[in-house]
Formats: sequence, C-alpha cells, structure tokens
Amino acid sequence: MLGRTLLTRALFTKTLKDAASNIKQVKRNGSHGVWTYRVPPPPASKKIVYLAEVLGGICWWWILYHIATEPEHIYGEWPYIDPSTWSDEELGIPPDSNGPLKN
Repeated sequence: MLGRTLLTRALFTKTLKDAASNIKQVKRNGSHGVWTYRVPPPPASKKIVYLAEVLGGICWWWILYHIATEPEHIYGEWPYIDPSTWSDEELGIPPDSNGPLKN
C-alpha cells in the first residue's frame, strides 16, 4: 500500500514537472527576424532588397543568355520535319482497302 502511494506520488510530481516545462514558451524565429501576428512584417533592409535584385538579375541574365546562345535546348538539336511529307505506311495507317469499312 505504501509502495503504491509512493509510486503514484512520484508519477504525479513527474507529470507536474513536465507540465511546468511545457508552460515555458520556446523562443521562435530566434535569429530570423521579428515575429509578428496579424500585422504586416517589418520591411526588409535596403541591403537585402538590393542583394535580391542583383541575384534575380543574374539569374535572368543566365537564362536569357543561354536561350540566345544555345537555342537547341529549347527547339531541339535536329531540324524540324514537316509531318505532311510522311506516308501512311510510315505513320502506321493501314491502306483503305483493308478493314471493316470496304467500299
């Protein structure tokens, strides 16, 4: 009886300690700026804005430069073949004399 009471008391105090540690709020976004709720976030610094603009410009330059100098990546490396020059045999179309709709 005494052992059971000590065991329940020990478990109860352990759960109280766990509950007390859960009450403490963990610091959120510790080094990632200011945390806001239902208000607009503070604007980014001019340094961050300029850095983002420069990196975006470099990315677009890279894309447009390679489209202009290596269009094969978009259009393909081989010349475009006109599909109207293909025969029915090349396309796998059976002759009109075959099939259920004979004349």
